[in-house]
Amino acid sequence: MSDVADTATETASLMVSDLDHYRYALRRHLASTPELTRFRGRDHVTTEERIAGDAELMAALAGNGGWNLYGWPERIGGLGGDERHRGIFYDELSRAGLPVPEPQLLLETLCPAVTRFSPHLTEQYAPAYLRGEEWWGQCFSEPEAGSDLASLRTRAQRQGDHYVVSGQKLWTSHGATATRLVCLVRTGTTEARHRGLSMIMLDADSPGVTVRPIALASGDNELAEIFFDDVLVPATHLVGEEGQGWAVAMFLLQYERAMYAWQSASVALRRISQLRDLVAEQSGPLPDGALRRLGSCYVDIVTLRARSSETVRRLAAGEIVGPEASVDKVLLAAAEQGLHDLARDLLGPQFLLSDSPRMRAWRAEWWYSRSATILGGSSEVQRTILADHVLGLPKEVVR
Repeated sequence: MSDVADTATETASLMVSDLDHYRYALRRHLASTPELTRFRGRDHVTTEERIAGDAELMAALAGNGGWNLYGWPERIGGLGGDERHRGIFYDELSRAGLPVPEPQLLLETLCPAVTRFSPHLTEQYAPAYLRGEEWWGQCFSEPEAGSDLASLRTRAQRQGDHYVVSGQKLWTSHGATATRLVCLVRTGTTEARHRGLSMIMLDADSPGVTVRPIALASGDNELAEIFFDDVLVPATHLVGEEGQGWAVAMFLLQYERAMYAWQSASVALRRISQLRDLVAEQSGPLPDGALRRLGSCYVDIVTLRARSSETVRRLAAGEIVGPEASVDKVLLAAAEQGLHDLARDLLGPQFLLSDSPRMRAWRAEWWYSRSATILGGSSEVQRTILADHVLGLPKEVVR
C-alpha cells in the first residue's frame, strides 16, 4: 500500500509541476474512459436534470484520478496547482465533447474568495463541492439593488453567536438548486453604503429560507428569488470580517470576469464546432454570408480567449486583477450573443420549430444569451468602469 501511495503522490506532484503533462494525461483519460461516454451529447430538458447530470460528471472525474481537483489547494480537497490547471481542465473537457459542469461556474466565482477570507468554510464544504455532492448559489442582487449593490437592504443582525438574516434576493444564480448560498448582506447602516456590507454563507434549507425559482423564457429554472425570514446563521459563517463584504465582493469579481470568461470561451469553441457540423448536414445551399459569419464568430471567441488568458496567468501568479477585467466581461457578452444569434440564423426553421432535445438546447442557450450583456454587471456599467478607471477619460459634463 505504501508503494501505491508513493506512486500516487509522485503522479500528483508531476501533474502540478508540469502543465503539459497534466494536459496530455487528462486528454488520454477523457478519450479512453468508457464511463464518460454517457455524458457526451446529453441534452437535458430541465435545469435540475442538467445540473444533476453535471454533478455526476464531477463525481466521476474526482473519483477516478481526481482530474477536476487539480488547480485547487490541498487544504480544501484539491490536489494543488493553480488557475492554469483549471483552464486546461475546461479546455480538455470541451475538446473531448464533454460539458463543462455548470456547478463549476460558481465554484470558480465563489470558492477563491471564500478560501481567501474564510478558509475554514472551504475546508469544511469545498471538498463536497469538488466531488459534485453539493453546489452553491450567489445571492447578491435585490429588487432595487442590481448594478448598485451598495444600496442593498437584506440585513444581518448579530445576536450572540449568530446572525439573523432578513430580506429578499433576486436573480440568484443556481438559487433553485443550490445547497448553500453566499450572500451579500447589510450589517451597517444604509447610509454607510458599501462600508456597511458583509458576506455570509448559509444553508439553503435553513428554517426561514424560501426559494422561488424564476422560470426564464426558455422554461429553465436557472435563477431564483429567495426570501430570508429571520434566518439564524452561525457567526462563524461570516466570510471575512464584519463590514468587509465589499472587499470580498471586489476580490470575487475578478474570478467572475476571468475564469468564467475562460470557461465560457472553452464551451463556445465546442459549440461553434457543433454548429458548423449541423450546418454542413443541412440540405440545400448555405445561407448568404454563412461562412463569413462563422469565421467572424470564431474570431470573437479567440479574441476573448486571448484576453482572458492574460487574466488567468495573472491570477495564477497571485496578482490582483482590477477594473481591467471588465474587458473580459464585455468581450464575453459579445461572443456569447454572437454565437447564439448565428445559430438561430443558420439553423433556420428547425431552430424555431424542432422539438428535438438538441434544438431545445440551442433555443434555451439563445434565450439565456440575451442576458449576457446584463447579468454580472451590464455592458454599459463595464464600459463606464473601463472609461473611468482604466482609460482615465474625462467625466461627462451634464449641462
